[in-house]
This record gives sequence, C-alpha cells and structure tokens, in this order.
Amino acid sequence: MSISTIHDIGYRHYDGPRNGRGYVLRSLYVHNLRAAFGLGRPARAKIMPFLLGAIMLLPAAGSVAVFAVTDEADALIPYAAYANIMQVIVAIFLATQAPVLASREVRFHVIPLYFSRPVGHLDFVLAKSAALATALFALMAVPVTVLYLGGLVAKAPDPGRQALEYLGGLAGCVLFALVLAAIGMVIAAHTPRRGFGVAAVIAVYMLSTTIVGIVQGIAEERTNFALQGWAGLGAPFNLVDIVQVRLLGAESSSVGIAPGVTGGVVALAVCAAIVLGSIAVLYRRFRKAGLS
Repeated sequence: MSISTIHDIGYRHYDGPRNGRGYVLRSLYVHNLRAAFGLGRPARAKIMPFLLGAIMLLPAAGSVAVFAVTDEADALIPYAAYANIMQVIVAIFLATQAPVLASREVRFHVIPLYFSRPVGHLDFVLAKSAALATALFALMAVPVTVLYLGGLVAKAPDPGRQALEYLGGLAGCVLFALVLAAIGMVIAAHTPRRGFGVAAVIAVYMLSTTIVGIVQGIAEERTNFALQGWAGLGAPFNLVDIVQVRLLGAESSSVGIAPGVTGGVVALAVCAAIVLGSIAVLYRRFRKAGLS
C-alpha cells in the first residue's frame, strides 16, 4: 500500500493586477515586429532586413539628388509608383521575413505554449499579420517620405499637390503592406522550414507576375486592352496599382490597368478578400497547430 504525501514548496497563486487582452495583443505585436527586423536576435538575423531597407532608400536618395542638381520635376520618382518600381526588393523582404514570423513556432511545435496562456487564436493571428504588414509599410513608406521631404527641401513645385500625392502614396503603401503580408503569412505558415517558406513566397510572386505578364502581352498584341487591364488582378503589385490609379488618382506604373472606377472597386474588393481570407486561413492553421 503506497502512501501519498503533499509537500508545500512555497508556490502561491498570482493575485496582482492583470493587464488584459490589449496588453497581450500589443506584446505579441511588438515581439513579432522586432523579429521582422531581426531585433533581439543574433547579428546575422539583422543583415537581410536592414540591407534590403538600405537598398530601398538608394533610388529615393538618388532621385532627390538629381532633382536638386537639375531642378527637373520629372527627376522625382512618383510616390505611388515607388513600391511597384522596387517590387523585387519588397518581394525578397517578404520572402525572407514572413517565415520568421509564421514558420518557426510551427516547426518547433511551440504554438501550444502560447495557447496555454490566455492568448486567443485570433489575437495570435492578428498580432503576427499586423507586425509583418507594419514592417512592409515601413520598408516602403520610409523611402517615399525621403522623396517627399527631399523634394520640399529642394523646393519641388506646387507643395500642395506634392502633399496630396504623398498622402496617396502612403495610402498605397498601406494597401501594398496588407495584401503582401496576407499572402506571405499564409504561404509561410504552411511551410514549417524557413528555406522552403522563402522559396515558396518567391515562387508565388514570380509565377503570378510571369503568368499575368504573358496574358497581358498576348492581350496587347490582339488589341484586347480590356483583358490586358483585368488580367492585372492576378498579380499582387498590379492589383494594388489598379486601386491607386483608379481610386486614388495616381499615375499608372503597370503595363495594364483595369478600366474605370469599376476596375478600382473590383481591385479593392479583391484586396479585402485576400486580407480577410488570409486571417481565416491563418486562424485555422494556427488553431490546428496549437492542438499538437
């Protein structure tokens, strides 16, 4: 017959103040935002995000320098076109950093540890998605801001118009960030190994851009410009550019743009569907991983 003994080892329940859901959500968001730039991690984790950030700044700085010397307004890169022009760098940043936020916990099976505390599944998804979107926004908005401030210092013509175009460019950066983060997070969350996640995000970007480019080229040869414009909905950067051009009054930086305000509304609806759909997919993915 065994005799059980209860030992008092001094543990006590926590009876202090609890910060609540908002604090948890904010903490998760800040932690993941820092991770997106390699902060709080080894030095090698900081190389890629900061190198890509520096590359993103170079054309903006060069554009401002040329404008200051030549005083030609065309020397300044249009604010709304900047992300589209630099889309390869943005795509590389997305491919390298999305797995950092979405893959590591899945690979090492630590998600159940998050959910052993009062962390909601939706909060977990929203914090990670918002962190990646914020990182992408910073990557694109900082050089656009450099363009704007540099233009003001160099006395770009019509400051009022410049301010409106700058705000429109920032709005475009927000949309780019939301759409790209949604796509990158979904892909990375289903590829537990970081290398596979990087390759998968790059593959989706290249395939969608290439296929849309081929379709648009064929449509242009056949003078079917409506099809050429609507085909742009199939590539993330073209998709957001349609919204910028048709709803925000920006100049087109894509080969084909869906016609009229209708094209802009449809493109915006597709953007919303991608963002909301990604949240639903990620919720299900992380919920399932949290049960393992």
